[in-house]
Amino acid sequence: MIEIDGAAGEGGGQILRTALALSVCTGQAFTLKNIRAGRPKPGLMRQHLACVRAAAQISGAQVQGDELRSRELQFAPGPVRAGEYQFPIGTAGSCLLVLQTVWPALMLADGPSTLHLSGGTHNPMAPPFHFLARAFAPLMERLGATATLTLRRAGFYPAGGGEVLVQVQPAAHTLQPFDLIDRGALRSAEPECLAPGLPRHVPQRELELLCELMGWTFDPRQIAIVRQNEGPGNALLATLQYEAVTEVFMQLGDKGVSAETVTQRLVKELRDYQQLPGAVGPHLADQWMLPLALAVWRRGVPAAYTATELTLHARTNLETIQTFLPVSVSTEHTDAGWRVGIRPSVAA
Repeated sequence: MIEIDGAAGEGGGQILRTALALSVCTGQAFTLKNIRAGRPKPGLMRQHLACVRAAAQISGAQVQGDELRSRELQFAPGPVRAGEYQFPIGTAGSCLLVLQTVWPALMLADGPSTLHLSGGTHNPMAPPFHFLARAFAPLMERLGATATLTLRRAGFYPAGGGEVLVQVQPAAHTLQPFDLIDRGALRSAEPECLAPGLPRHVPQRELELLCELMGWTFDPRQIAIVRQNEGPGNALLATLQYEAVTEVFMQLGDKGVSAETVTQRLVKELRDYQQLPGAVGPHLADQWMLPLALAVWRRGVPAAYTATELTLHARTNLETIQTFLPVSVSTEHTDAGWRVGIRPSVAA
């Protein structure tokens, strides 16, 4: 049984989710101690517990320590099982972190799967729906792993209530690693604002300032249509489509935070990304590492990508991946920002 210290690196929930995903993918059991030791409220919170139970459900795992506030977990998976699953969070916690946990394993299953996820869809400290659908899913499809993501209802903190439908196709025999070194030329830049339950002037102020600062053209249609009973919430997004990759950046509004502040935070993210030529930004650099490592492991061929930034979150993910998979992950500081290389280890 693999033993993992949850206090390592950034000491958050990513260690848990990566360990669960790769445990089910490889069939290796693990013990995780000091769960989320680096957080103000350590241990399993409800959304983390949902990830544990989802991973157990798709693999018939034997689990000990799957309780709220538990700081130690033992997880022994069985074979991954395709099927139709309901994964409710029960709070406004991110349901997309549950998807992040089970997606890698379900793409290695022997049949298609349908997931009904409910909870938060646009959360701080979690990938929003639009990031996964527009930035991550196209890269997965290029890797050979097709999935369809549908946003049925947006969910924001504290109300939650978001609904996402995901259909995952089997990809165990189609995974093919590839290099992602250059983002290519910019094809389009699309601003957008989701602001259900808020006065229309809030998203309009955000979008007008965003377009002014970025040199884009404001269009009232950039204010997303609100579905029935959505909200309240505020997500300001920018989607940059390049020849080789699409990046999505988001800032969430909050009580006491002006529309102008939300916009300026997003502009900083966009300009930081545009200052360096790395193919992916800091969040995609983190998210892309695991599925690419799985493909390298399955096919036995190396692959690499460049990133504008490697966060502590990504570095922690790197260490957890190498704990489960016979791959070697290298990082090198370059003019593009960073180069991440993944290759089969000698032991493989």
